[in-house]
Amino acid sequence: MAITAVWVAIDQVTKAIVVSVMTEGEVVPIWGNVLIFEFVRNPGAAFSFASGATWIFSLLAVGVSVVIVWIARRLKSVGWAVALGLLLGGTLGNLIDRLFREPGFGIGEVIDFINLPWLLPAIFNVADIGITASVVVLVLLILTGRNVDGTRGPREKKSPQATP
Repeated sequence: MAITAVWVAIDQVTKAIVVSVMTEGEVVPIWGNVLIFEFVRNPGAAFSFASGATWIFSLLAVGVSVVIVWIARRLKSVGWAVALGLLLGGTLGNLIDRLFREPGFGIGEVIDFINLPWLLPAIFNVADIGITASVVVLVLLILTGRNVDGTRGPREKKSPQATP
């Protein structure tokens, strides 16, 4: 999954740049009040939810990653490959932070820095963009009837043939 590798690389490089050139809490307007870089460390999930349960998010990320890799073996749809590649890339990007950043293994804080104050009351990162984009693509794939195996339309369960 090349998309996964590229997304993880972009996520980790951008976080490394932020950590090396900004101080925690620093705010840098990039494009007025439309795009602001604001360096924060997030010990929880979205909106700093459940900040005391970082290790749970680490375990969930491992579980999600295993499921995606398992499903990926059956992929014959480019759309599903893109969606799951972005989801895995985003999941692994934040998992790397949780595993290897302070305060310690499995409970590390995720580096967030993208602030769109006109859109969301949240600060996020490139991994989060991958996760969000994957959800949008997955919803579109499901609504348009595109299956993981590359077929279109509702999947029908195969039932045993009845013998007269």
